[in-house]
Amino acid sequence: MKIGIVGEIHPDGYKIFEEKNIEFFVTHNTDESSLKNELIDVDGIVIRTAELNANILSSSTKLKIVARHGVGYDNVDTAYLDRNKIALAITGKANATSVSEHVMTMMLCLTKNIFESDKLVKLGKFKEKRNLPNFFELYNKNILILGFGRIGRTLSKRCLGFEMKVYVHDPFVSDHEIKDLNCIPINKEEGFKIADYISIHLPLNSETKNLITFDQFKIFKSNLILINTARGGIINEDALCDALKNKKIFGAGIDVFEKEPPTENHKLFSLSNALLTPHNAALTLECRKRMSVESCENVLNFLTRSKNLNKNNIINLNIIS
Repeated sequence: MKIGIVGEIHPDGYKIFEEKNIEFFVTHNTDESSLKNELIDVDGIVIRTAELNANILSSSTKLKIVARHGVGYDNVDTAYLDRNKIALAITGKANATSVSEHVMTMMLCLTKNIFESDKLVKLGKFKEKRNLPNFFELYNKNILILGFGRIGRTLSKRCLGFEMKVYVHDPFVSDHEIKDLNCIPINKEEGFKIADYISIHLPLNSETKNLITFDQFKIFKSNLILINTARGGIINEDALCDALKNKKIFGAGIDVFEKEPPTENHKLFSLSNALLTPHNAALTLECRKRMSVESCENVLNFLTRSKNLNKNNIINLNIIS
């Protein structure tokens, strides 16, 4: 058994293989030709953000599982995996706490004008605090959570702790299940009209690309704060820049971009009502440890057919079974 790890992960994951005397290696190469050569005889792959296209995967003739160090998998050719009955695993439990806390941080910083207030003090303008724009409370505000997987559910608990009204749109989750978690199921379009906050927790695919674009910004409330920690491309960035620049919404917290890294002169960089982070919502120390361990356990348990395998982490279980 041989495992290839593409990209640096926390050393706690390596211990999973070391304790079982399983051969593994770590590569920092991400170009296609290097990966084709290095992954040629592996049984499993742990991958962070590098692209795994069909050309690379086709060279790995022994491959049985690809494990994402994270939950998104738009960097992996899933069609190739399905055709060849190769398992695709995610770290389903690892990042919900970290990402939901990141969302709450963005919501609070934008709602409370934290950065503008900090700047005022440091510039010696303490007495000018009444000149700051209005800021608000989370209490009794409406948040629409798009996508009610582990992250969405974890976020809902934190929002309920702030006594917010939590609305959920997820066509794959029953109304009964949403209500059981003290949330309110709602049609997406109706949710767009009443939301004070929207937090996106969806995969990027043909159905979600440009889910929020110019038309949606026409119906949003002017006090809306829009948060995206999921994938770039779900929000159309041209439409977002236009909405922020023209005060069609109050603000946006963006952790993911259509192109990463974004260009140096990206339009969002000049907007004071845009709070931007470098796709690091899931990169707390605790989360990096959990993702490292869980991704390596996914590979080990799948290849050894262990009863400890978390089948909920296998995205294409119905196809490979």
